[in-house]
Amino acid sequence: MTAIALKFEHKQQQTLTPRLQQAVRLLQLSSLDFAQEVHAALDKNPFLEPDDNDVPGPLQSDAALPADAATDAAASDDTWAPTAGLPRGGLPSSGDVTALDLVAADVSLREYLHRQINVQPLTPRDQLLTATLIESLDEDGYLRTPLEEVGALSGIDPDRSEMLSALRRIQALEPNGVGARDVAECLLLQMPDIEDDAVRTLATRIVTQHIDRLAHRDFSGLAKTLGRSVEDVERACARIRHLDPRPGWRHGSTDVQYVTPDVVVRRVRGAWVATLNTSVIPRVKLNQAYAKLFQEHRDVQHGEMAATLQEARWTVRNVRQRFSTILKVTEAILKRQHHFLEYGPLAMKPLGLKEIAEELGLHESTVSRVTNNKYMATPVGVFELKYFFSRSMPTASGSACSPTAIRGVIKEMIERESPCQPLSDPEIARLLVRQGLNVARRTVTKYRQLLKVEPVERRRKHA
Repeated sequence: MTAIALKFEHKQQQTLTPRLQQAVRLLQLSSLDFAQEVHAALDKNPFLEPDDNDVPGPLQSDAALPADAATDAAASDDTWAPTAGLPRGGLPSSGDVTALDLVAADVSLREYLHRQINVQPLTPRDQLLTATLIESLDEDGYLRTPLEEVGALSGIDPDRSEMLSALRRIQALEPNGVGARDVAECLLLQMPDIEDDAVRTLATRIVTQHIDRLAHRDFSGLAKTLGRSVEDVERACARIRHLDPRPGWRHGSTDVQYVTPDVVVRRVRGAWVATLNTSVIPRVKLNQAYAKLFQEHRDVQHGEMAATLQEARWTVRNVRQRFSTILKVTEAILKRQHHFLEYGPLAMKPLGLKEIAEELGLHESTVSRVTNNKYMATPVGVFELKYFFSRSMPTASGSACSPTAIRGVIKEMIERESPCQPLSDPEIARLLVRQGLNVARRTVTKYRQLLKVEPVERRRKHA
């Protein structure tokens, strides 16, 4: 029989307080999401108020600058901000018509199709079936749902011939190609746009019978199968590529994710300088008048207000600490990767989170959170901070190389290749080995795909 016993053990364990957990959560947010959090705190916390003054000096950085260049960098900081030249409150309000008022509103694909159908003399039944089909189209303008399922949604139990008639009605609308059920049908609906009869006939055969070979750019195989010259096939395929495989994209706006840089990097008198993008820093401060009034009249019954005041102080501190940490990490990255800004991807060095963490006295997880969803604007582009980190890959000489540099080498090889004899992935791997870079073929394929470069078959052009 098993005896039950109690056992006491002393054990040290590090735990995060709720306050620290909140700070960690806020640190990993993007700057726009963080600003929303701060603005929400402004709305509900009476001890917080907007700060109309410029961002305080300690959040700026003049590290790695000559003494006389620091002033120049600080003086030019405001010129980059996206809001420069506009009042802080935004566009002035007036009764005059502005250019923005004259911009046409985006019309969605469905709305555009409904407008065309509404002017046609249709019976209520046909109108309902056509409208149901329009609402079933996806953003590309395709009908991905079977006709039977769409008919069931109408609630009037139509037969297949009625649904096909309604679909043909939609396919006759603008934009050309809308209402197709696959890519081939979409392209065939646009064939009347090809003016040359011979080219249109050949293009129709290619799309109808050999669309797979079209996708692989197998011009020689198509020419042999169709009994036509390679030049005729290439001319027809080139005209097909001018057709629109996604007609729905012509109407309506697509959600575009804009990137707002957190840090701006400039070259000032030979040195790379990082400054915070002040437009993304929430301008918030403690309302000293309210805080002083509360301190003068507080008592034990005001525990909730005391907690609110402490929350306000933590918010102000989090804003300053967050952006100060981002700036320090950025400066540490620049110290190691400044050659990338001067010479391009080939000069990117291997860099690990641990290296930055040890220099700044931070935990690796903190550096990881800082580099996620934080962006650096440079003269050569906008990059996420984590872009500058990569593992070390050994070379034949015993030195180390970063994957970014290898991708740069691959990109240069492909840009210099012969259009008639492009390099395959195994050939690129062999050329890399000759340069002392031992990269496997599958790794070359992975890097080529990251560069958004098509396979060798699709890059090959016939003389």
